[in-house]
Amino acid sequence: MTIIVDDAGSGDLLFGVVIGAYRDEPHAFCYDVVDVKFFQPALFRKKEYLTQTSKIVCQLLNRLQPKPDEEIHFCQGYIFDEAAEDLRKTYGERIQRIRVIGEPQRLVEIAYLDEIRNLGYEPLPERDEKRAKNFFHMMRWLKANPNMMPYAKTGWPRLSRYQMFKPFEQKVERGKFAAVCADCQKECEVPFKPNGNRPVYCKECWAKRKSFRKNASG
Repeated sequence: MTIIVDDAGSGDLLFGVVIGAYRDEPHAFCYDVVDVKFFQPALFRKKEYLTQTSKIVCQLLNRLQPKPDEEIHFCQGYIFDEAAEDLRKTYGERIQRIRVIGEPQRLVEIAYLDEIRNLGYEPLPERDEKRAKNFFHMMRWLKANPNMMPYAKTGWPRLSRYQMFKPFEQKVERGKFAAVCADCQKECEVPFKPNGNRPVYCKECWAKRKSFRKNASG
């Protein structure tokens, strides 16, 4: 028996993020949502979505009641970084990070699609294959339905390039610039303005790279 934990919506402009837990035998599935407010400026910068994800995962596992010998597999996405570390304190080596495919991925995706349809938005059929097209499709829908802006992940620094998101622009400390880490793909702040010609790393990934170079040279 294995419990598989996956997410859907973390890379989508609309709504929060669905976190789902699936047990293959006997079949069971449950999910909850990291509210969109955790991806809006006030909370996003503090990365509180990671803590909220960890709380939700714990609640889902409590509902499924893992067996003593049951492994718990997490999607490799960064949104589970804190949850995986927290749960290793309880479950030890039973926690593994994997690439989720098949039925658990399908069920979590269906749950997310149901949630965004409840907003009145009809997703693109090929949204997984065409992520950029999916982003602009959601953005055009928000532009046509400005009253639905509270359901957008307006905390993303990358949105500042679009006029419609200017009122939600995330303010960063003086001398700091918003960026996306080339390694972990997380939003971060750096003390220089990225020019697109060289990779940018968050504090954690930069420290790992420095440590690796130091060990390699030693």
